[in-house]
Amino acid sequence: MIYRDLGLSKKLPDMTEEEQIKLLASDGMLVKRPLLVSGNLILTGFKEVEWAEKLLK
Repeated sequence: MIYRDLGLSKKLPDMTEEEQIKLLASDGMLVKRPLLVSGNLILTGFKEVEWAEKLLK
């Protein structure tokens, strides 16, 4: 797993937001999927109950 290989759990807290964005943009495997962005709603990963609660209101 890339996240572990890069030791990101220790590095991320000290990175600037710009550095974090560049890192995410450099490797799509770092982005948790699926990813849904709609207005002010953001859902990551697929948790069926959570998605249903948020989307079927």
